[in-house]
Amino acid sequence: MSVTVTTPARLHLGFLDLNGSLGRRFGSIGLSVSSPRTRLTVRSAARSEVAGPDSERARSHLATLQQSLGLAGAYRVTVEEAIPPHAGLGSGTQLALALAAALRRLHDLPRDARADALRLRRGARSGVGVGLFDHGGVVVDGGHGAETDVAPIVSRVPFPERWRIIVVLDPAAQGLHGPDESQAFATMPAFGDAAAAQLCRLVLMQALPSLVECDLAGFGAAITAMQHILGDHFAPMQGGSRFTSAAVGACLKTLAQAGAQAIGQSSWGPTGFAFTASADEAARLAALARQDSAGRGLDIRVCTGLNHGANITAHNFQSASVTTDR
Repeated sequence: MSVTVTTPARLHLGFLDLNGSLGRRFGSIGLSVSSPRTRLTVRSAARSEVAGPDSERARSHLATLQQSLGLAGAYRVTVEEAIPPHAGLGSGTQLALALAAALRRLHDLPRDARADALRLRRGARSGVGVGLFDHGGVVVDGGHGAETDVAPIVSRVPFPERWRIIVVLDPAAQGLHGPDESQAFATMPAFGDAAAAQLCRLVLMQALPSLVECDLAGFGAAITAMQHILGDHFAPMQGGSRFTSAAVGACLKTLAQAGAQAIGQSSWGPTGFAFTASADEAARLAALARQDSAGRGLDIRVCTGLNHGANITAHNFQSASVTTDR
């Protein structure tokens, strides 16, 4: 038997509370998108072998999972597609959870993304990647308290089927990650109570109700306002700009002027995003952005929001059967 897991990228739309004076810090809102994605296949083998993009991280995760889950066998892991690393799309968490889910399905072990995230050191700040792996849609996590391991998901709302997201990637840039990211969080200036309160209000009283009512203007206003607050706070760590990539920032400006809404950067970037009310409008704006000088050298994609978690498919070659779980 082999198991294939396909899991989408996530957009991190913003933190809720970088202040932490109430006893919980971070909290965030995020969304699953149809592209890019990670897809890998795991099967038992005579000796362990990991191949494909991001294979070094996959190899490290495999060793950790074998030890922590008590798996003594050998495995062939083929990473067929991988979300670009350090692009603000949650590549590390999705790769780690996909590999864990494949091994669990291969051995008929129960799914436990939260426990796997903890053992693979994912979700240190945001819990949306773990929640989206399980459920998709738009999720909000409740941040980290004194006893929190992985931030709990406190809200999940389906993404409107008609809406589209224009995802703008810059292959020539990377966002902060690893020790540099940890250093940035450790040294950034204090975040005020008033700003944290405004972010929470924007999510609870504007972004989430607007999603339920399919009100793109309301959702867009909330996300854009959040991005301005957070972008200004993170700017000193991003070269003085709200955007890690100047090219992405310029492209998003073009999209905003042409009518796109909910403009922002996912996590540390460089990936940016913009939302539209329909596929036709997204296609028009994406074509405009590609033709504009600001879009040169960028990867501009029209994506859907996904309202399901990772796709886990087991192939039993002896009986030619296929079982799929989401």
